[in-house]
This record gives sequence, structure tokens and C-alpha cells, in this order.
Amino acid sequence: MNRLRCVLAVRDLPRSILYYTEVLGFRKDPVNAEGWSFLRRDNFRLMLGECPDERPAGELGNHSYFAYVEMDGIDRFHDEVRAKGAELISVLETKPWGMREFGIRTVDGHRIMFGQETP
Repeated sequence: MNRLRCVLAVRDLPRSILYYTEVLGFRKDPVNAEGWSFLRRDNFRLMLGECPDERPAGELGNHSYFAYVEMDGIDRFHDEVRAKGAELISVLETKPWGMREFGIRTVDGHRIMFGQETP
């Protein structure tokens, strides 16, 4: 396996693109396809597909989690996205399983956890 690319159904594609680019720091790939947006930040890639009539991710409960992103610089990233208005669903803290982590909820209700291994 070379890379992770998550595919997410979103209800309002322009709103979701704005969230991922302005709040989470992703940038758009030059690929263009009707009803889709391809985004990336470092090695994390997303494919957002517009599905306005589907059940919102926020109504899926625990099934709305879609990724646990391991990264370096977790404290800096936490401060960055928090300052830009990300909805935090768990505070940044060091867990007994050896990860420093926090979680967010996107504008579509998808939940993402971010973590960094602790020494």
C-alpha cells in the first residue's frame, strides 16, 4: 500500500472545500471532475463527492469516524485548526496507549482523529 485516500460524501461541495482548505489547510489538486473535489495536505488525500440527498454523516453516530491521522507536530496542528474554528470533539491529551491526540468534527459531520506517538 502506497498512500491513503479517503472518499467522503458531502452535501454541499463548495462549503466542504472551503472548510478543508481554510480550516484544515488542505489544497485542491488540479484534477477536475463534475461533482468531485480532490484535496491533499502532505500525504493525506481526500476525494469529496457531492451527494446532497444522502443521509448526513453527522447522523451516523460512531460510524461518522473515517480516519485516524498519525502525524508529527500535533500540538502546532491542534493550535492551527483550533484558531481557524475547527469543532473539537476531544481535547488534545496524551493517552495511555502512547498517543497524543485530539479529534474534530467537519462541517458535514465526519469525525477525524489526529495523533502523534509519544516517546
